[in-house]
Amino acid sequence: MLPKVDLPTVGCLLAQVLAPDALLCSDGAGVYRATARQFELAHESVNVTAGQYVRQQVFHVQHVNAYDSRLKQWIRRFNGVATHYLPNYLGWRRLIERCAGKLTPEILLRHAIG
Repeated sequence: MLPKVDLPTVGCLLAQVLAPDALLCSDGAGVYRATARQFELAHESVNVTAGQYVRQQVFHVQHVNAYDSRLKQWIRRFNGVATHYLPNYLGWRRLIERCAGKLTPEILLRHAIG
């Protein structure tokens, strides 16, 4: 969850997780182009709004789109989530994704108290 989708916010967060030699692949939003310039990152963008989903048979944002789809489908069952609790639901979903079908009560408890 981002409080804003602007250069200071996105740039600060991406700077923490991207290696200097990373290649940033994004949709066509200008904030990613500006972030890549600011941190001198290689950048490839895909213009999804124009119907472009893959460039050069390598660059795409389908992993992000697939995760977004799985998240929305999963969260629908709760008939809406209060914004206040959204970080908890997102953490729960990340744990489900990370454990890939091997989630046990022990794992849930370990992560809940640890």
